[in-house]
Amino acid sequence: MTHPSIPGFTEHRVPVGDGVTLNAAVGGSGAPVVLLHGFPQTHLMWRHVAADLAADHTVICPDLRGYGASDKPAGNGRDVYSKRTMARDVVRLAAELGHDRFALAGHDRGALVAFRAAMDHPSAVSRALFLDVLPTLDMWDALRGVSGAVGFHLYLMAQAPGLPEQMIGASADAFFGHFLDAWTHTPDAMPADVRGHYLAAAAAAVPSIVADYRASAGVDLEHDRADREAGNRLAMPVTVLQQDWGAALGYHAQGLWSAWAGDLRHRTVSCGHFMAEEEPALVTGEIRALGDR
Repeated sequence: MTHPSIPGFTEHRVPVGDGVTLNAAVGGSGAPVVLLHGFPQTHLMWRHVAADLAADHTVICPDLRGYGASDKPAGNGRDVYSKRTMARDVVRLAAELGHDRFALAGHDRGALVAFRAAMDHPSAVSRALFLDVLPTLDMWDALRGVSGAVGFHLYLMAQAPGLPEQMIGASADAFFGHFLDAWTHTPDAMPADVRGHYLAAAAAAVPSIVADYRASAGVDLEHDRADREAGNRLAMPVTVLQQDWGAALGYHAQGLWSAWAGDLRHRTVSCGHFMAEEEPALVTGEIRALGDR
């Protein structure tokens, strides 16, 4: 079955090592930018932003390991879905496509992968944009009390293998559809065919999606904590766009991000979580503005 696509882009199957191949939509020409999708989505979430950027950039939109049409290795072993491993996939993908250095933008889960790529591979990532996320270490600290129930899925998927996969798999459309509906302020930003594609892709990837989240309650925390204790910070210009989660959960988002990034632009937005679809011109403008810093 075919799925919606980004006009003018061609999908490629690119090996990134360890027997894993990523699916990536590539289009445009010029300075390279890699766009990483979030949960529960695929590279298609970037369709408006990517089409705009392709006028003057080579745009690479992969499905993350475990998502969409990319390979979904079994989550046996703590590192299979660590953000360090997924970040290495992205760097290798770009290199296979001829780009050793690139701008990087990530949304939600993709932003956590982008964060780890920027920390681990500063020579490859020239600038970074993170959409509606906190680094893993700060994310867990922010989820406190009843207000933290908004992150119930994080706790569910942090459990040992077995029960989360069974529960989610038994009602996948209801589970994933909840987030697509609850987290958007502009329902028509996600047409029926796109929404259907997201639901089908997520339902086909329950074990790997859970493994991705489970890693964020374990090995990813260890990696962030090690960087914090070592005083490591992001070396490149960084922009963060976020909803005002800090007001709801009682933290100062810009302050948390400032601890990780010296050259930081932080902006609170009024649109919903899926901002690349709800406010694509805003996101595209921020990516282009990063090039001027």
